[in-house]
Amino acid sequence: MSTRIRKAETVRARSGGRRASAFLARRSLTAHRRAWAAVFAATAATAALIGAFALVLGSLLLAQPPVERYAGADAVVAGDQKVSYTAKPWGSEPRTTTAYLSERARLDRAVVAKAAAADGVATAVADDSVPLTLGGGAGAVGRSWPSAVLTPYELTSGRAPRSADEVVVDRALAPAGAEVGSTVKLQAEGAARPYTVSGVAEAGNRGEGAPAVFFTEARLTALAGHPGTVDAVGIVARDGVSSDALRDSLGDALPDRTDNGRGIRVLTGSARGEAEHLDALGGRGDLLALLGSIAGTVLMVALLVLSTTVSQAVHQRSGELALLRAVGATPRQLRSAVGREVSRVAGAAVVLGGAGAVPLGLLMRSLVTTDPLPLPAPLWLPLAAAVAAAVFVAGAARPVSLLAARSITGMRPAAALSAARAPEPGEPGRLRTGAGMLLVVGGVGSAVAAMAQGGQAAAVAASGAATSLVIAVALLGPWIARAATRVLGAPLRRAGGVSGFLAAKSAAAHNRRLGAAITPIVLVVAFVCVQLTAGATLERAADRQAEAALRADLVVTAPAGLPADAAAAVRRAPGVAAATGVLRSSVLLAHREMGDPKLDRYPVLGVTAGELSGTVAPGLASGDLAALTGRSTVAVGRDRADELGVGIGDRVRLRLGDGTETGLRVVAVYERAMGLGEFMLPREALTGHVLAARDARILVRSEAGSAAASVRRAVAPYAGAQVRAATADDVRIAPSSSEKDEALIVIGVGVIGGFALLAVVSTLTLITVGRRREFRLLRLVGAGRSQVTRMLFLETGLVAVAGLTIGTAVAAVPLTAFAVSAAGTVPYLEPVRYGVLAGAVLMAAMAGVMIPGASGGRVRRR
Repeated sequence: MSTRIRKAETVRARSGGRRASAFLARRSLTAHRRAWAAVFAATAATAALIGAFALVLGSLLLAQPPVERYAGADAVVAGDQKVSYTAKPWGSEPRTTTAYLSERARLDRAVVAKAAAADGVATAVADDSVPLTLGGGAGAVGRSWPSAVLTPYELTSGRAPRSADEVVVDRALAPAGAEVGSTVKLQAEGAARPYTVSGVAEAGNRGEGAPAVFFTEARLTALAGHPGTVDAVGIVARDGVSSDALRDSLGDALPDRTDNGRGIRVLTGSARGEAEHLDALGGRGDLLALLGSIAGTVLMVALLVLSTTVSQAVHQRSGELALLRAVGATPRQLRSAVGREVSRVAGAAVVLGGAGAVPLGLLMRSLVTTDPLPLPAPLWLPLAAAVAAAVFVAGAARPVSLLAARSITGMRPAAALSAARAPEPGEPGRLRTGAGMLLVVGGVGSAVAAMAQGGQAAAVAASGAATSLVIAVALLGPWIARAATRVLGAPLRRAGGVSGFLAAKSAAAHNRRLGAAITPIVLVVAFVCVQLTAGATLERAADRQAEAALRADLVVTAPAGLPADAAAAVRRAPGVAAATGVLRSSVLLAHREMGDPKLDRYPVLGVTAGELSGTVAPGLASGDLAALTGRSTVAVGRDRADELGVGIGDRVRLRLGDGTETGLRVVAVYERAMGLGEFMLPREALTGHVLAARDARILVRSEAGSAAASVRRAVAPYAGAQVRAATADDVRIAPSSSEKDEALIVIGVGVIGGFALLAVVSTLTLITVGRRREFRLLRLVGAGRSQVTRMLFLETGLVAVAGLTIGTAVAAVPLTAFAVSAAGTVPYLEPVRYGVLAGAVLMAAMAGVMIPGASGGRVRRR
């Protein structure tokens, strides 16, 4: 009986405790509406940002290249566009890494016959493509007429080509005068030559690519220049044969690899688009890695902002919580009340934030969408992203609030009574201070490690240093605020009179509050500086090296590139001292980084060694660039050579753009690798391993004055060729910027920086709202409203200056390490960009302090 009575009393006590907690939560939400409004805004923004990134990353994971060229094919047989590298890390099992190829991995032509003999195959067509330039300079793509069935194209007039000088043209070329019986000038290899239009064809699903021109199969094979291989094999199945059955049949008929070692893939359904858009999946992987890195930073920033805002809101109620504890409220009741408050605020906020995540995510998705890789948005994906973000943020808010309230709710009633009278808790505990100091040491150590490393390892170490230092600032905020007050307090008192005196004293008396105000500013300044400065430093160093390397005064370009003999024609022009064609491709380097296998892609230039010295000066460190000939030599940048431990005469194993592995003998080591690339190869070493052996441009150096007129006459037979003054971008290994780079800057700096600025406003608003009683007391003891307002203005300036200074210092440590390691220079950021950042921080700080404090502690006069 007694046991049942005790259980009943326990149940009644718990029920009463829950009712008391619910009552306290309701009253607190009503009494602290302004404080909880700041928490609401920060929580909603956190949910929106996390949901938006979830939407974009989910879209990328689901993205597939569109099927256009092979819409009429039931299957496509293509070479495997991935290569792998396996190595055994230190003290671990072997690991394998993969990378996508930038050039097409071709198949042996024998695969066509083997595919045609498979069960269920009606037609197997060799599909090659050749870039063309029309007489007016527009681009087109050449294909064989038998491959027209793969789209499919159908004749609307005329007939199929029967001889080497006949073509069928795309209906899209009809406005340019391409009609049956007419003549069109086409340039493939060599100068443009006329062809007779034997027919006009049309395809309803050709897509947005270049129009097609169809040759006889024999003529197209000769123009393609690789008679022993094919780009792909298109398969048309017999009636009634399913995709699965066709794939299995082709898998049985074809070997796993061809004689040249290429893997063979049979693509059906939506996977057929992979055979059309070679680097789409590789680009998706790169974009996923970049956005994943930004998303990791977003998560770190979001959790830091959320914890800071919620902790500040709970901290402002410490006196109230201590008083409730002193008058008999139990720790469980207080924790339950605080948890209920935060859960209700967060629950409402995440609904709004989840809804906002959809348009924000769609906006971000539109910025990173690149042809030919559209980002699909299934109907369930935005909802799933919003719900996931809402659940995550709501789940994170309550534990943060309980942790912030633990020090007060766990006090004994007598101690709580003393704490209720205290204006502010004491200095941070030893654990917090020790953790902050350890992070400072770790951050500086990571920066030092970055200086001793290179490449991706240096970037990772520098990023880790920045993260450690930002968290250290959050933990050591009160100590940093005390130091900032000592440094800035004296000039504040001298410049501000009475208001400056009040501002300095207030800042000195509330180090914890000031530290909480400085932390979000440090966060936004450090993050934005790191994001903007790292790229700007590398761009500036590459620009300088490219400018120093440029010796050419003229450059010849064409929309679809220039045939190999165009450079020879330019060399013969009067007044030309040197001319070299520049063929662009990429290579893969297999190596180990901290024991892990890596396959890194590097863009490369294919050059003509005999003409190189007159047009480009790589900054020779050793060796002889004139020896850069044949198919088995390479010139290497000095830093890369040091990292690989190779010198003149040693061999470097590289995978060319189509996956061909080759060992190249080092004949030269040069200095200006940031501008010209890590490797430089002879043009002939790349010609058989690229989509089309066309020069991206021809660099020309005149003998005396300008040879522009004679160069124009020399390239007149080549359709679309243009001559202009050479610039550093013509020799740079990569363009100064791209749409994708700009989009990532907008996302990384604009979206996250804006969120961090919102955190600045929210945190300072919380702090200012909690000081209303202080403002009223100042007014009651004689301070004027303008004096209180000016005091707030000066305090805001102190907070902004301290935050900007510390944030810049936090960013400077890892940036210096990264810049020295990667570029051998000091960090660089355009002054205008830093000025915009400083202005934005100052405006956000003013908005967070001056708007809620605009009343200046207004009191009623009797």
